[in-house]
Amino acid sequence: MEWYRRGIQLSFRIEPAGFALAAAYALLCWAARQVSMDQFYLPAGIRVAALLLFPPRMWPYLFLGEYAYFAHMRVPMIERYGVAWVILSSAFLMPAVALIVRWHRRMMAARTDAWFISAAITCAATATLLNLCFSHLFWPVPHHNDFLTDAARGAMGQFAGILTVVPVALLWIRRSSGWQWTRRYRIATMCCVLAIGGIGLFALQAPADASFFKTSLQVSTAIPAIALTCMHGWRGAAIGVPLLNLAIGMSSKGGEPWAFDSSTFVAQQTLLVSGVALLALGYSISHYYVQCISGRQRELLSMAHARASHIGSEMSLRQRVLDMRTMGEGIDHSLSEIAYYLRENGHADLSRSLLQVSVANSRKFREQTSLVYPTCLEHVGLYLSVQLSGLGEVWTRSRRVLSPRMAGDPCALSNGLQLAAYRLLADAVSLLLQREKGQVRVQARCGRVGESTGIVLVVALIDVDQRLSEATMEMVIEQLTGRTLAYGGTVQCRRNRIRMLLLDPNNAARAWVA
Repeated sequence: MEWYRRGIQLSFRIEPAGFALAAAYALLCWAARQVSMDQFYLPAGIRVAALLLFPPRMWPYLFLGEYAYFAHMRVPMIERYGVAWVILSSAFLMPAVALIVRWHRRMMAARTDAWFISAAITCAATATLLNLCFSHLFWPVPHHNDFLTDAARGAMGQFAGILTVVPVALLWIRRSSGWQWTRRYRIATMCCVLAIGGIGLFALQAPADASFFKTSLQVSTAIPAIALTCMHGWRGAAIGVPLLNLAIGMSSKGGEPWAFDSSTFVAQQTLLVSGVALLALGYSISHYYVQCISGRQRELLSMAHARASHIGSEMSLRQRVLDMRTMGEGIDHSLSEIAYYLRENGHADLSRSLLQVSVANSRKFREQTSLVYPTCLEHVGLYLSVQLSGLGEVWTRSRRVLSPRMAGDPCALSNGLQLAAYRLLADAVSLLLQREKGQVRVQARCGRVGESTGIVLVVALIDVDQRLSEATMEMVIEQLTGRTLAYGGTVQCRRNRIRMLLLDPNNAARAWVA
């Protein structure tokens, strides 16, 4: 009970910008009411959008603006409807909607996109029930319609107003959410927006006796809205659904704020359901698109790590080969000095034999080191390194590998990709030589593969009737797939051939982003 003796201290700060916000809110609601009907009530959307756009510390000023708007609109109605209705129906509407929005803002912070549809339905139903309950309790004059009819019209109008205004506010709130508007559909997007506006104008100009034609035009506005949703996800729906509702609302022949257009009401119900479906579809499209993008980014990151691992291993082998060649050159130099000493001392035959053995061993040593790492690839490219290195000599001595057929410019590819292609060719040919019979053909072609640049490698048996065994295919897939996946490629075994595809990582990533 300490607080009871000491009392409660309240402190608040008055912001001049808040009064400007209240005045702007009241003016905007008044202007929206002039173009609204009970079945298309834009101030309901402005109310929810304002509560979403501004933080809770600014809500008292929104309450002030709401009360000013109601005072201007309802004070002249006191003589007809009574002061109790004017005060009570104006006092509780904004706080009730604010509580609903406050509860749903937690869902928005958690990125649960389905919250908006729930908030729209709850706010529309709550506002309609409050309005009808207060009017039935305090109006001294009877109602023209029964409770359910007024509830259906009011809830539909409130819901239409919310779907017209609030999605645009959500676009502004999430303007920095990391979404990249694709430029691929610029012309199609503009055509869809213009189509909705044009169809709405045609429906507005339709003659009064052509209700079926007018309804058909209004329903057809859903087609470009669907296209916007498919192109841009929930952001497309957030543009298409408000335009859709605005076109329907503006094409209604009301005349007064409380008027009712029965011919438009049927189409409006259909399109409101379609709007909810489009928003739900847009949320699903955006959700799975983000998942796809994040999954693709993780895949690209894994590929980059695999490439870095392979290149690191290759650089380690390269350093070892350089050290081995330095040692080999030292041994060759020592043997040359020994052979020179023997020749100078009258042992010419022994010197000549030593030089012959030294040259043969040196050539074999260089051949083996080139198999460990082809240093010539950095200077002459993949194709010449295959033919000039020890790999080409091994193929020639086997008498089973035909001269390779290679096309394109491999020097346009990165060194890492050329090294991967070199290893794949060596391993694929080695597997076929060990596990299959007959001669082997090697082919390679560099160039563009779709939107990327890369290289296609084919290692095949010459006999087209001879198929690769199942064991060979399994071993090929197990041993070669890892290197191709690191470069976004594939390994395929078909009949008598092995086909391998490698893509340049930079071009592949740019093609995906585009």
